[in-house]
Amino acid sequence: MNLTPYDIIIRPIITEKSSRQMENNKYTFEVHKDANKIQIKQAISEIFKVKVDSVHTIKVRSKPKRLGVHLGRSRSWKKAIVTLKPGERIEFFEGANI
Repeated sequence: MNLTPYDIIIRPIITEKSSRQMENNKYTFEVHKDANKIQIKQAISEIFKVKVDSVHTIKVRSKPKRLGVHLGRSRSWKKAIVTLKPGERIEFFEGANI
């Protein structure tokens, strides 16, 4: 499968925890399920023009959900926590406040 950088990075995750991690140059993204750490690192570098130090990935499992008598599940997805090299910043997140 040939994924472009914009296919790999789906959306940024902006929560209280991820906002605290931004102080330590760690940014959180939802990524494509089939993307590996190397692809994620290259995609972040290309899209945001920054130098990536490390990438940690987490698979978020689906949870059982109910709507009345109907049973179902939420979707499962993959999350990546990207650590940037010292002195690097992603300007996209600078205006995001929780």
